Amino acid sequence: MRHAARPRVRAFDDDTLLNRPLRHRHWTGFGMTAAESSVPIPAVVHVVEDDESSRMASSRLLRNAGYAVRTYSSGAEFFSDPPRERGCIVLDLRLPGVSGLELQEQLVASENPLPIVFLTGHGDIPKSVRAMKAGAIDFLTKPVDAAVLLDAVARAIARDKANRVVRARQEEARARYNRLTPREREVFAHLISGQLNKQVGYDLGISERTTKIHRHQVLEKMMADSIADLVRMAADLRIAPAGKVR
Repeated sequence: MRHAARPRVRAFDDDTLLNRPLRHRHWTGFGMTAAESSVPIPAVVHVVEDDESSRMASSRLLRNAGYAVRTYSSGAEFFSDPPRERGCIVLDLRLPGVSGLELQEQLVASENPLPIVFLTGHGDIPKSVRAMKAGAIDFLTKPVDAAVLLDAVARAIARDKANRVVRARQEEARARYNRLTPREREVFAHLISGQLNKQVGYDLGISERTTKIHRHQVLEKMMADSIADLVRMAADLRIAPAGKVR
């Protein structure tokens, strides 16, 4: 008795998949597939407050509003196990050891710069201005209306979500850019200026045919469908265009 032949399954290695043009991959954004983007990741509100009664009151309000909450009595306790998940921080200004403003400075330079809502009973105009210039979502003073705090937290979590999309896009663009050779990076910078192949070749001292080969490699490695895609990636990578359109 003959068995029906099994269909062949073609295997692709990682490099094959990565070298496909972007249009062949069903992505909703850089580094995120449609299936992955639909999986909800819970947000956590981190309450950093040295006063126990205030800390408990804030955490109770936030939990009743449906948020997952973690509490800390100092900046040192917070940094002993830095958060990796998405969310935000409700931060007091006066803390033992590291102050709220100092914690903000350290957090901005971290791998997970969560948005901050300051909630303090010791605020003044210079400190509030400093906090807002450093990127704080809001600077609230105690006692605060529950609705005002919840609104600030909601805005902070929305900001964090948007920031993560941008960071993921930048990281993916950087990974692709790192695959370019030094010459391809030069061609990349000239292409995003709007130069034609002939102009790029003239500026770099290479033939138009060689320029076309490099252009093809740049588009393929960057997984871009057009020069417009390269321009958007260059903006994320903060790469300035080279050369002038003549």
